[in-house]
Amino acid sequence: MFENSTKTSMYATLTGVFTAALIISNIIAGKTFDFFSLILPCGVIIFPVIYIVNDVLAECYGYRKARKVILLGFFMNLVAVICYNVTILLPAPVFFENSQAFNTVLGSTLRLLIASFIAYLVGSLINAKVMVYLKKWDEDKLFFRCILSTLLGEGLDAIIFIFIGFYATMPVEELVVMIAAQALFKTVYEIISYPLTRMVIGKVKSLPD
Repeated sequence: MFENSTKTSMYATLTGVFTAALIISNIIAGKTFDFFSLILPCGVIIFPVIYIVNDVLAECYGYRKARKVILLGFFMNLVAVICYNVTILLPAPVFFENSQAFNTVLGSTLRLLIASFIAYLVGSLINAKVMVYLKKWDEDKLFFRCILSTLLGEGLDAIIFIFIGFYATMPVEELVVMIAAQALFKTVYEIISYPLTRMVIGKVKSLPD
């Protein structure tokens, strides 16, 4: 992955990974699963990858370039959603038996789409901003910066997505538990993945321009 790469080419690779992970997470976010009696949206399976790449981008390329990738991810996800809905509206042939299943998986409600888009923008931008801001104070404490920026970004993401997407569909107490569980799950994910994050950051920083 890093062989014969430059910082410029790696920026393109990270952009691709970030965008692909975002689109995948939004496809699977409409389903929830039971995790040791806690209800979590399935997007948590891959969404932490977005924040890990976000940390790498912010640390190695700065806030402006990280923001460009975040906005590109938002735009491409919007394009994907538009394509899903246009596809759903097109008449299916009589032999296409899985038409309803296709519509169910890709036809997210407007409410979930709005929740997902707002949560993603706020959470990702805050994550990148905090990562860069803390770097000015102490560049050596990478672990602290990665975890704190993720905790704040994931926390805001969870609050916005779950309240907009699921409010009035379940008791408020369960929403609060779901928010806390999602933010904690993603932060623990980042802690476990930190050695990989640190390794990628070190590799990218060592690449020629």
